[in-house]
Amino acid sequence: MDMNGEQRIEARREAVWAALNDPEVLKQCIPGCESIVKTSDTEMEAASTLKVGPIKASFKGKVTLSEIDPPNGYRISGEGAGGMAGHAKGGAKVTLEADGDATILHYEVKAEVGGKLAQLGSRLIDVTAKKLAGEFFEKFGKVVAPEPEPVAAEEPSAEGEAKEKKGWLGGLFGKSTAALILALGLAMPTCCLDGSHHAAGEILFPICAALR
Repeated sequence: MDMNGEQRIEARREAVWAALNDPEVLKQCIPGCESIVKTSDTEMEAASTLKVGPIKASFKGKVTLSEIDPPNGYRISGEGAGGMAGHAKGGAKVTLEADGDATILHYEVKAEVGGKLAQLGSRLIDVTAKKLAGEFFEKFGKVVAPEPEPVAAEEPSAEGEAKEKKGWLGGLFGKSTAALILALGLAMPTCCLDGSHHAAGEILFPICAALR
């Protein structure tokens, strides 16, 4: 199976390179990954569970990094056994290209599968591989370059609300109706003055409704 492609990641090349060498980041992003342990600067051991068509298998294997050229890229190769389901081995050439504050990740993958997995046919395996690659890059992009949190709108202060209400009343009634407002205030039920609520179904004075 051969698969080539590229992915734009909204993070600087140095950050992408660091993430590609961080076992915790890889564990979060690799679909089905259960564990990944860095045993040396160039080797890691990994365990994962994947489903390819009707076959679900747990793989354990060793991953080796070579042709390391920070922060430009490396070659990754590995082999894993999935018991009766079969086995897989292969490698990928990963190249990082700076694009302003973003990074273009280029990859060239070559892989072979054996056992029951090989009996599923190359078309199903290719579709599954592309799906897994898409899931990896989606998670990887979110981990390396998380979306900024939305800025919460500032709540108006009590003083600002009071000024707004005052301005609203002044604009609505005008200075010439101040006496009418005072008269309505005197005739207003005490609920509107002390802030208590009307009972359900109780008739509201228009001024009460406006001030609620």
